[in-house]
Amino acid sequence: MSLPIRPTCILLICVITLLTGGPGCSARYEDNWKSLDARPLPEWYDEAKIGIFVHWGVFSVPGFGRFSEWFWCWWRQNRTEEVEFMKKNYPPGFKYADFAPQFHAEFFNPDNWADIFKASGARYVVFTSKHHEGFTNWPSPVSWNWNSMDVGPHRDLVGELSAAIRKRSLRLGIYHSLFEWFHPLFLSDEASGFKTQEFVARKALPELVDLVKSYKPDLIWSDGDWKAPDTYWNSTQFLAWLYNDSPVKDVVVTNDRWGKGCYCKHGGYYNCADRYTPGKLPTHKWEKCQAVDSLSWGYRRNMKLSQVMTLPSIIKDMVYVVALGGNYLLNIGPMSDGMIAPVFEERLRGLGAWLKINGEAIYASKPWRVQTENSTVTVWYTAKNNTVYAIFFGWPPKQPLQLTTPRTSGTTQVTLMDYPNVPLKWAPTTPTSGLMILMPPMPESPANAWCLKLEGVV
Repeated sequence: MSLPIRPTCILLICVITLLTGGPGCSARYEDNWKSLDARPLPEWYDEAKIGIFVHWGVFSVPGFGRFSEWFWCWWRQNRTEEVEFMKKNYPPGFKYADFAPQFHAEFFNPDNWADIFKASGARYVVFTSKHHEGFTNWPSPVSWNWNSMDVGPHRDLVGELSAAIRKRSLRLGIYHSLFEWFHPLFLSDEASGFKTQEFVARKALPELVDLVKSYKPDLIWSDGDWKAPDTYWNSTQFLAWLYNDSPVKDVVVTNDRWGKGCYCKHGGYYNCADRYTPGKLPTHKWEKCQAVDSLSWGYRRNMKLSQVMTLPSIIKDMVYVVALGGNYLLNIGPMSDGMIAPVFEERLRGLGAWLKINGEAIYASKPWRVQTENSTVTVWYTAKNNTVYAIFFGWPPKQPLQLTTPRTSGTTQVTLMDYPNVPLKWAPTTPTSGLMILMPPMPESPANAWCLKLEGVV
C-alpha cells in the first residue's frame, strides 16, 4: 500500500533534486499554444543579444544569384538568371543532385570557424542543419544518400561545429527547415491538401527529434513552415515533448515559425519576417536576422563589395535592435570548400572589436524608458541595473554634447567607454532633465560609433 505524499514533501524533493543537479519539478506543458506560449523564455537568450547565423549546404556549390540558397527552386521555376548560368557553365542533363559530390568542404576547419565566431563577440551560433533543398549536414537516418556523411564532405558537419563552438563556451543553435521543395512525400501531402502527414511522420519530425537527441541544441530556429498549418506539422506535440521531456527541456529556446499563421504570434521568441525591423518597442521578445551580404543568405560567387554591409551599418543595425529589446542574428554564407570569405571574417572581427569596448552596453541590457533621441547626434539608449548607456553614431560636431532625456542627480557620473577611468565634465541642461557633456579627444572607431556610460541618472 503506497502512502500519500504531502505538499511539503514534494517541495522538499524538488529542492533536493535541484541541489544535486537534477531537473527539479518544472511545469508540464500541454500540446496547445496557450500552454506552450506561457513557458518563460530561458534567461540566457535575452542576455546573449548577439548570434551568428550560418547558411551552408549543397546550394553553396553553384553559389550564384540573388538568394543563392534558393538556387534549386529558382532553376526549377525557370528563372532566367539561373537557367542561363547553368547553360553557360554545366553540360546538358546536369541535375541539382550532381552538385552534392562537389560539396567537398575540403577546407572546413570547425575550430577556425569557432575562433572567428568567438572573436565576433557573439554568444550563440545558429547553423544550418537542413535547408529547403533537403540535404542534411549530419548523417540523418531518414535522408539516405542526401546527407553530408553519405555524399560530399563525408563528415558530420553539425557534430563537428557543435563540438568546436561549445569548447569556446558559445551556445548551439540549429536551423531546420520543416519542408523540402521536391521531396515526394511532401509533394504528395501537399496534393492532398495536407490531409495526409506522411512527410511529417517519416521525415520532418524524426529529423527534429534526432537533432535534439544527438546534439542537444540550446536553440531551434524553425523555418519552411508557411505552406501548411501547425496542425499538419504536429508542431505543438513536438514542442510539448521538447519542453517537457527532451534532454534540453530546461534551456532550449525556439522561434515562431511552426506553421502558417504562427509567426509573430506563437513560439518562444518572434522572428516574424526576415530582417524584421519594428518601428517601436515590441511587447514580446524578438530577433532580427540580417545577412552581411545584402542579397543572399548563402554564399554568392558573384558577390560585390558594394553589396556587403559595412561595419558601421552592422553596428548601427545591431544597436537599434538591442535598444528595442531584440537579439541580433548576423548571417554569413561560407564557401562550398569550407572557407569563410575574408570580407565576412573582417566584418565579424570588427563587430567583436567594438563589443570588446562597448559590450557592457549590449549584453544583458534592457530597453530604457526612452529608446532614442535626436540631439546633437542620434543617440540610442540601453540600460542595465542602475546604469544607462547612450550609444551615438558619428562624433559630435561641436562641444558640448547635449542629451535631453536623462534626468541627473547628485551622484551622476559620465564616462566614455573608450576611457572607462576618466570621468567627463558635465552640467545639467535644466533643473529637471538633460545634461551637457564636455567630450574628450575622439578615440578611433572603425565602426563610427561610441558609447557613454551614465551612472546616477533616471
